[in-house]
Amino acid sequence: MNTYVKTNTFYISIWFWLILGVESYSSWSNHVLTIYPGGSVTIPCYYDKKYTQQKKSWFSVIDKTDTYTNTTEQNLTVIDHPDQSLFTVTMRNLQNKHTGLYYCVVETGVNKTNVTYELYLKIQSAPDVSVVNSSVSGHEGGDISVQCLYSSGYQNKVKQWCRYKDQRCYTVGRTDTSQNPSVQISDDDERRSFTVLMTGLRRTDSGWYFCSVGEVMNPVLITVTEAEPGKAKDTSESGHQENNNNTTEVTDKLQKYCICIY
Repeated sequence: MNTYVKTNTFYISIWFWLILGVESYSSWSNHVLTIYPGGSVTIPCYYDKKYTQQKKSWFSVIDKTDTYTNTTEQNLTVIDHPDQSLFTVTMRNLQNKHTGLYYCVVETGVNKTNVTYELYLKIQSAPDVSVVNSSVSGHEGGDISVQCLYSSGYQNKVKQWCRYKDQRCYTVGRTDTSQNPSVQISDDDERRSFTVLMTGLRRTDSGWYFCSVGEVMNPVLITVTEAEPGKAKDTSESGHQENNNNTTEVTDKLQKYCICIY
C-alpha cells in the first residue's frame, strides 16, 4: 500500500476510534488483503474468551456499517464460533467498490468497543499476494503443503507463514532454533512463489494461518483430521520433534512438493 493510502488509513482509524468510543485496540500492524474481482474470501476474527457472550461485528469504514455475527446477506456472512473464540467473515463477489478499510469489533460494554483486527481490502486484477488453495486438510502424522504467490514488486519483501491464534510466524531464510523444524518454507524467486510444508501433523495444528509478503497477506484454513486407518500416529510433543529432526528427509519432501505443485 502506498504512503498516501497508509496516511489516509491512519486518519480514518483515529476517526473511527473517536466516534465509536474504542476502549482498546489489540490488532496486529495493518494488514492488506488483495483479491481478484468477483472473488471471495473468509477472514477470521479472534477475540478473548471473556467476550464470548458479547456482541461482535464486522465494521466497514466505506459505508460506516456494522454487520453483527450470525448474519447472512447476499454477499456477506458473519458467523460466531464461541468454542474457538473467533468469528468468521465471508465476503463474496468482491468488486472495486469493496476496496477499503474494515475492522473486527467486539462490544465490551456500554459505548465501549475493542478492535481486534484491522484490514485494508484491495480488489486487484492481479493480486499482490494470493494462495493456490485457501483451505487445506491433512491427517495426523501426515504432511500438507501450501503455495503462496506474489507479484514481481514483492520479490525482495519479507515472506512469512503465520498463525493467527498465537501470532507465531515462520520466515523464509531464517534457520535459528526458534523456528519449528516441522514447518519448512522454500522460496522460488523465478516463479514468484513460496511453498510451506508442514510435516508430522497434529490435531492442534488445525486453525487459521496466513501467507504474508511485506504487509500484504492472504488467509488459509488448515484442518487436521484423525490419522488414516491402519497408520500409526504420534501426537506427543517428543514424538513430533523426533519425526522432524531428520533434516535431509524434510528437505527431500519439500523439494518434492515444490516440483509437484507447479
